[in-house]
Amino acid sequence: MMSDPNQDKEQGQPLIEHLIELRDRILRSLIAIVVVFVPLFYFANDIYGYVSQPMRDYLPEGASMIATEVASPFLTPFKLSLVLALFVAMPYILHQLWSFVAPGLYANEKRIAYPLLISSILLFYLGMAFAFYVVFPLVFGFFTSVVPEGVLVMTDINRYLDFVLKLFFAFGIAFEIPIATLVLVWSGATDVAALKRKRPYVIIGCFVVGMLLTPPDVISQILLAVPMWLLFEIGVVFARYIQPRPQGSSPST
Repeated sequence: MMSDPNQDKEQGQPLIEHLIELRDRILRSLIAIVVVFVPLFYFANDIYGYVSQPMRDYLPEGASMIATEVASPFLTPFKLSLVLALFVAMPYILHQLWSFVAPGLYANEKRIAYPLLISSILLFYLGMAFAFYVVFPLVFGFFTSVVPEGVLVMTDINRYLDFVLKLFFAFGIAFEIPIATLVLVWSGATDVAALKRKRPYVIIGCFVVGMLLTPPDVISQILLAVPMWLLFEIGVVFARYIQPRPQGSSPST
């Protein structure tokens, strides 16, 4: 049986429109990153100085950070400015993502998804702030206090940036645990009672993740694992007020 060409054309048109809309929103997100990056790059050295302050505060007298590669003095602040531009533009990028997927959501899904989206952004920023203001001073203080006699601490600027970016991502993602817990309960994948029964496994998992995502020292591992566990408990508390996603509803128009 031959298909109707007009019907095939009508079915293909929405797909093309969605792809065009997706392209436009990706371009807007990239433009937003560039717009934020340009002024940040102008102050790139000052920004790097601020980010490296927790390490420089614990360097012994006469020591300083060094650049072991020819292009590091330029590329390292450049990379920091680019990553920071991505972080700053993230609310706008997620807004573009939300605008793309929102028409296909149910009305009740929109009511809960938007607060979760905002909360996830704030928690990610909070995780980064916790890493910078709480974890970094403790970790760098520990590292510099155990230096063998006769060894002068002189950290490479690019290695330091890679180190702190790894911790920023680790703590930012870890602070998303309450959101992940609420989504699991809301989607019906689990319930509060099941989460409570799995608490011992969650605690062990937190310390395993802390071991994998942080440097090989006990302090940073504990400083990641304990907040992850506490955030899980916060997610369990708020999950009591979440109703599982209803089935059979129709998307809002």
